[in-house]
Amino acid sequence: MEKEVFGQTAAGETVYRVHLQGGGLSASVMTWGAVIQDLRLEGHAPPLTLGFERFEDYPLYSSYFGATPGRCSNRIAGGRFTLDGEDYQLECNERGVNHLHGGKDGIAKRNWQIVDLAEDRVVLQIIDPDGRAGYPGNCTVTATYQLKDEGVLSVTYRSTTDRPTLANICQHTYFNLDGRPDALEHDLMIAADHYLPVDDALIPTGEQRPVTGTPFDFRQMAPMARFVEGEQVLFDHNFCLSNERVAKRSVALARSINSGVTLEVRTTEPGVQFYAGTKLNVAVPGLEGRTYGKFAGFCLETQVWPDAINHPRFPNAVLRPGETLVQETDYVFSKS
Repeated sequence: MEKEVFGQTAAGETVYRVHLQGGGLSASVMTWGAVIQDLRLEGHAPPLTLGFERFEDYPLYSSYFGATPGRCSNRIAGGRFTLDGEDYQLECNERGVNHLHGGKDGIAKRNWQIVDLAEDRVVLQIIDPDGRAGYPGNCTVTATYQLKDEGVLSVTYRSTTDRPTLANICQHTYFNLDGRPDALEHDLMIAADHYLPVDDALIPTGEQRPVTGTPFDFRQMAPMARFVEGEQVLFDHNFCLSNERVAKRSVALARSINSGVTLEVRTTEPGVQFYAGTKLNVAVPGLEGRTYGKFAGFCLETQVWPDAINHPRFPNAVLRPGETLVQETDYVFSKS
């Protein structure tokens, strides 16, 4: 297997792209952001993900399309946390108020190194240095993407650190299972009895609210289109799968009745952030010249709950020296 030059960063680093094949899937992965640039299923012509044909569009227009946010994905209120009695202030890169996805130059927007490559898998690695965006410790993150039998895209993240720090890595691919302009006709199931209500800045209030009787009840397959007083619910919320990391299990199922393509999500993680692409409005064409407007794709980000470090009852987001954080998710595709 060979890598190809896909572009160059503003700092002059070469961005490489590799092509993977296996299990009825094909994928294109680039070193910048450990981004899954394109993903295809045999027998289904449109791309399964949102992305761009050119690297140059990613730094300017991507809303974390296919990227790997970290060192701590999702939001941290005010960018502040206390760890082992020491207060830390992270970069507030979301409207100057909160910390989001590791900061403006987090690992989702930096160039990784390829450390292993085969026909069906690629292993990438990056070191997030001590002090970047305010994080303590040098944190090494390894991403393994592998295409396995029966339509499985396997994603495994391994993280280590030389100082106590936060670590919560996720895959931020936007899915669209039929190639239509928006994904609201997709059906969705999420195996969660509770979700996290948020404030106006999308920070969890601390409450774990039952989904029963709310538009957040996806325990049975139902359309993503959910209306309250005539308005579509703007989903960008964590669904509580468990209180800690567990053995990999099935947690979500998405399906397009138009294409017959189904996506099952299996993960070790305690939460899944369902983002319905409510803010998408991309100024340039995407893959195959597609237009990405509101609801053009949806994310199922498997991870620790957002702002967990500031809520004692939320799952652990702290990584310590001598530990290896292993986060595994399988995205399983099939077509009827």
